[in-house]
Amino acid sequence: MWVSPEDVLLAGALWITERANPYFILQKRKGHGDGGGGLAGLLVGTLDVVLDSSARMAPYRILYQTPDSLVYWTIAHGTSRKEITEHWEWLEHNLLQTLSIFENENDITTFVKGKVQGIIAEYNKNHDVKEDDDTDKFKEASAKFRKLFGMPEEEKLVNYYSCSYWKGKVPRQGWLYLSINHLCFYSYLLGKEAKLVVRWADITQLEKSATLLLPDVIKVSTRINEHVFSVFLNINETFKLAEQLANIAMRQLLDNKGFEQDRSLPKLKKKSPKKVSALKRDLDARAKSERYRALFRLPKDEKLDGHTDCTLWTPFNKMHILGQMFVSTNYICFTSKEETLCSLIIPLREVTIVEKADSSNVLPSPVSISTKNRMTFLFANLKDRDFLVQRISDFLQQTTSKIHLERELTGSLNSSDDEVYSQHGSLLSSSPQHSLGSESERTFNLNDSSVPTATQALMTMYRRRSPEEFNPKLAKEFLKEQAWKNHFTEFGQGVCMYRTEKTKELVLKGIPENMRGELWLLFSGAINEMATHPGYYEDLVEKSMGKYNLATEEIERDLHRSLPEHPAFQNEMGIAALRRVLTAYAFRNPNIGYCQAMNIVTSVLLLYAKEEEAFWLLVALCERMLPDYYNTRVVGALVDQGVFEELAREYVPQLYDCMQDLGVISTISLSWFLTLFLSVMPFESAVVVVDCFFYDGIKVIFQLALSVLHANIHQLLGCKDDGEAMTVLGRYLDSVTNKDSTLPPIPHLHSLLTDNGEPHPEVDIFKLVRSSYEKFGSIRADVIEQMRFKQRLRVIQTIEDTTKRNVVRTIVTETAFSIDELEELYVLFKAEHLTSCYWGGSSNPTERHDPSLPYLEQYRIDVEQFKGLFNLLFPWANGAHSDPLAVRFFRLLDHNGDTLINFREFINGLGVLCHGDLTEKLKLLYKMHVIPEITHEQEEPDSAFEATQYFFEDITPETSIVKKLNTPEYRHYLKLWNQETKPKRENTKDLPKLNQSQFIEFCKTLYSMFSEDVAEQELYHATATVTSLLLEMGEVGKLFSSSGRRDHNMEDKPESSMCRRDVADPKTTQEAVSDSVFQDQSDAFVPAGLENKPNPCEEGKGDDERSEQLPPMQDIKLEDSSPKDTGTSSAMLISDDETKDDTSMSSYSVLSAGSHELDEKLQCEDIADDTVLVRSDSGLPHSTSIDKDWAITFEQFLASVLTEQALVHYFEKPVDVAARITNAKNVRKVGRSLSTSDYEISLSG
Repeated sequence: MWVSPEDVLLAGALWITERANPYFILQKRKGHGDGGGGLAGLLVGTLDVVLDSSARMAPYRILYQTPDSLVYWTIAHGTSRKEITEHWEWLEHNLLQTLSIFENENDITTFVKGKVQGIIAEYNKNHDVKEDDDTDKFKEASAKFRKLFGMPEEEKLVNYYSCSYWKGKVPRQGWLYLSINHLCFYSYLLGKEAKLVVRWADITQLEKSATLLLPDVIKVSTRINEHVFSVFLNINETFKLAEQLANIAMRQLLDNKGFEQDRSLPKLKKKSPKKVSALKRDLDARAKSERYRALFRLPKDEKLDGHTDCTLWTPFNKMHILGQMFVSTNYICFTSKEETLCSLIIPLREVTIVEKADSSNVLPSPVSISTKNRMTFLFANLKDRDFLVQRISDFLQQTTSKIHLERELTGSLNSSDDEVYSQHGSLLSSSPQHSLGSESERTFNLNDSSVPTATQALMTMYRRRSPEEFNPKLAKEFLKEQAWKNHFTEFGQGVCMYRTEKTKELVLKGIPENMRGELWLLFSGAINEMATHPGYYEDLVEKSMGKYNLATEEIERDLHRSLPEHPAFQNEMGIAALRRVLTAYAFRNPNIGYCQAMNIVTSVLLLYAKEEEAFWLLVALCERMLPDYYNTRVVGALVDQGVFEELAREYVPQLYDCMQDLGVISTISLSWFLTLFLSVMPFESAVVVVDCFFYDGIKVIFQLALSVLHANIHQLLGCKDDGEAMTVLGRYLDSVTNKDSTLPPIPHLHSLLTDNGEPHPEVDIFKLVRSSYEKFGSIRADVIEQMRFKQRLRVIQTIEDTTKRNVVRTIVTETAFSIDELEELYVLFKAEHLTSCYWGGSSNPTERHDPSLPYLEQYRIDVEQFKGLFNLLFPWANGAHSDPLAVRFFRLLDHNGDTLINFREFINGLGVLCHGDLTEKLKLLYKMHVIPEITHEQEEPDSAFEATQYFFEDITPETSIVKKLNTPEYRHYLKLWNQETKPKRENTKDLPKLNQSQFIEFCKTLYSMFSEDVAEQELYHATATVTSLLLEMGEVGKLFSSSGRRDHNMEDKPESSMCRRDVADPKTTQEAVSDSVFQDQSDAFVPAGLENKPNPCEEGKGDDERSEQLPPMQDIKLEDSSPKDTGTSSAMLISDDETKDDTSMSSYSVLSAGSHELDEKLQCEDIADDTVLVRSDSGLPHSTSIDKDWAITFEQFLASVLTEQALVHYFEKPVDVAARITNAKNVRKVGRSLSTSDYEISLSG
């Protein structure tokens, strides 16, 4: 290929000149090609790999040089002699003559460079090559990566690093390639090549460690191997990227979110390092945005634009604080260099003015930002001040236009809303965005007018104050309120408040009851989402109320178990509010839907916040602060349980072993973490924990849990079993009291259930919280994130292993495969699914992988993926002719017609071929050719779910938008699934007959099956004998059937069976049908008959024998199918696996769309309209080429095959399953370089 001219100083070093003329030289790399160039060649090859030379990829090149210059220019390189010769010849024919005209050498150089660049530009234009940000060096590395590991174009390389891979005790110096889905390593040393490919989805552990011998090591573990890499130039960057890519893979396994969904990340403005790809920059930006969002509790879609060092003037202590300013699309944030000193969040929706102030020596390049609630923030020492102000004003413009749009949409709500809000005495700045008061009032009336509705936090309605005039607790509460009011005066109020050490102090002393909801909103960041989504909750409630699904069923069951001891939830008002919030959330996020423990947390949120506020607090909890906690498998809680175990080992080591032996940590942590201690501590104490949690995040829960263990260390060490340990901890937590609480004591459910032993001495919650900060306050949020990553790998891989075990356990009794074989096959099956997720398949991977489905259905493959596995594992696969057979096989296995097969269906098919007897195998082969062809016009159902819905149309209520959770559909799905699991008895006599066109296809399949067999000639001879025998049988049968038909026509013409038709003029009937059936078939040997097999009437035969071809369709109701569903229904008309003995023709009544009274005569045209699937384009009828009356039965086929010993041997030949599985794994490694797990290849040069 032509390349942009680059200068080369030493043209002769390591290259051999093959052709030359005055201006151009064609060279070959030493050691390339025949003979390898001896030792010099080996050394050059090794150098190329170690130094990442492009010559490894392109061993030929053309240099340009003017006669008097010492500098050469590379203008083309090639991977083969043929490619480079074409370029050379083009230069000789087109350029050499022209160059001799120039007088000046500089002109020649300019001309040649321009010409080459012109060729490249034209090529890019013609081949639609998109310009991207990647450097040539990186593109070269990508090409090398794809060539070395056989990766397709879709597999994007992110970055590559030089390092050593330890193979045994020998380090191999080479290159580590990190792509979106794989970690690959390549090394070539003195003729020895080493390759390694590991899928990110297979990694169980990824850690950075240091030993005495190797200071920096990255260890990558999979289920079967451990790989060690060392000698990195920048180990931290490499490890962070590896961690990020492994995380993306885990996310894909967990909830099927692919990487592609959010790649529109901001491009970095500065010039990036030479080697960094656009994708790597995108991933870096994504990681920075994640850290930024976590630090300031911002909404999930907020993307960081940039950050810069600066100082902030803090009026409360009259200082310039050094820190960093972060700017994103909707926020300006600041955090001090000293972590706890000060942080600040300014939403752009609150900003009124951004201006450059006058510079001075004291205050260089300052910017002042004013907000709606009359606060002004002064930033100084800003580099690039003009650029920064420009960026902020651009974002401001976008924000104001958004606000105007929202105002237009919500009409004139805002003016009244402000008044309502201020009447409630809001702590938040009364900006137009806080238009929530009256909206929430309207919201509450949506459900049922008979139910009393709550217009404010439930606690304010159910506060039962003690009767005394003066109460010391009330006085203390009043003092707390005053302290907070003073704080607001000094540090500002609302979102733009300065958050300092003083704020934290106040939180640790406990938030006053009537400020709790407002401050929770502020500290959790929920206030931002609520402000930017006015009316969202109201719409959700409207849409979700009255909908019925699995989530709503569970919500109804748990409503009365949510804080039943609190008066607010002892009546319909509190229950209705809880129902609305939980249902709206399940509707917003069907991936989570509803999980137990959400009800307890939400009921507490409702006590202190208005309904809409409680909803947004729940969003912040489930989606940001406790990620993955409440999904179907509580993955987040399991991850944090692992983190807690690690922290316990580090901070209370003397207790750790004892706790592990008792198995207590796993028991306690789930209940403590999922409900934030609300279910295990008295209510008034637990809300103090929630206060701290909203301010400081998950570290508070870890600190507190460690404090509880630490306080009970001696009692726990003396425990004999987990029950005793749980009692100790339970009694301790019950005794945690809040002496400042103004609430009347609420009996705590947990304490009512514990034993009647000595009550534990009271523990003050504030002292407990403070001691947790003192002893364990050193736990940092970023360290927790690091630990979470490590645990997430472990938890998700454990879940995957559990799924595998459950699938294998479910089907091991139905098949002759051993457990080990099934596990290996499952790994291959899943690998095939993952491959198509990475590189695209013919169907959408999100439809094929749904973690909420039963285990067997979680991974499914489509026909393209099945073809790949068929070629590798199935004994009948034979290279070139395998695909048509694989497609037939797939359609036979796909019982529910959703164009996807699950693991059980796959194993059933493979089981017959590997372990079935002769008759079973032949029956399978026969049935593959009896089922009707799928025509291109058919609309396939999108998933098994839709296919099921279609079958049960008349009984499935259309109630749910959240399809996955719809209970009736879910149950019917399980019912269908159970029906499939029952073994079906099948009589060979019930199999439909094979007509002539199907028989022709059948013969083709037989001939092609033996094409690579050792006894090929013998088998061909045997097949010829069998087919000629069957042809004769069909001819004889035809004589009987035609005479039989004449008798029928004369005797029972008026019979009202569906498939009997008036055949007074059989010729015209046959022609009418054959016209519609065969019109667009171009070749008589295309199995057109197959496509119309569902309707025997189309074949022009009305006799018993012919109509017996069709099995009855017991479970399929098509009467009310709409015309657009004919495609689907026709694929189902033959249920080949469920044939039962049925002499009556009544089952065919389904073919007539709703005609219950049958005419004496059935017009052939009607049937053609109902059932013929083939397009009727213009064309000649080919009815003459296929004999409609010809047919054979399965018994005839079986008997014929048994006469030929060669065929019997072929079909009875034992299959070595283990060898096939091993071969499949190896092919996956070398061929498409896709590991079933990870693998290595070493090839001697």
